[in-house]
Amino acid sequence: MRTAAFRKDTLNKLWPNAHAALFDLVQDGMTLAVGGFGLCGIPENLILALRTMGRKDLVIVSNNAGVDDWGLGLLLQERQIRKMVSSYIGENREFERQYLAGELELELCPQGTLAERLRAGGAGIPAFYTPTGVGTLVADGKDHREFDGRTYILERAIQADISLVKAWKADSGGNLVYRKTARNFNPEVATCGAVTIAEVEELVNVGEIDPDNVHTPGIYINRVVQCPEQEKRIERRIVRGAN
Repeated sequence: MRTAAFRKDTLNKLWPNAHAALFDLVQDGMTLAVGGFGLCGIPENLILALRTMGRKDLVIVSNNAGVDDWGLGLLLQERQIRKMVSSYIGENREFERQYLAGELELELCPQGTLAERLRAGGAGIPAFYTPTGVGTLVADGKDHREFDGRTYILERAIQADISLVKAWKADSGGNLVYRKTARNFNPEVATCGAVTIAEVEELVNVGEIDPDNVHTPGIYINRVVQCPEQEKRIERRIVRGAN
């Protein structure tokens, strides 16, 4: 959609807290792309700030919606989300309940297709063909084409008004480094928003991150918030039993 109003009047990308970074941008009815996989690599402090702000009728594009009492599940509890674009419902009972009760719109999208729709949105590619979903409900109403004897369906790219991502480290120019599996959907989400806000644990000066180690270049990042306090909940703790 890319309708967010953004004031490009400063080279300073650093903001004092999550609420300040969001307050003048997020409006009712906007489309937000949010990084994370389950509870891993989610911008938890930005999500908490969204809940406090109380914006409504949001369209959220994210792999899933957290759990009942954490992550995007907090926004579902407050009825702030009108529609989810996700690859699965996951461990969130409230997500399931709202959808089955007709209280929440849901667009289910195969996981790889979702990642590519986000990436395409950031790359300026309006749509692409994929064989994933052919012959299923996912393909209903979509353009079908054959290439080299195989059927493909047309998928539209995703462009968000605002993207929210979580990174391990950033410099003051917005260059981001993710931490292992917490990278997940964050690089794709970072590129597809008209405005992208990064929540980070560590902040360093420009030049302190080796350019070869940058995962998302600062050109994609508009605002950076350092949030060293991270709860980092584990969605389902599994430990090895005694032998």
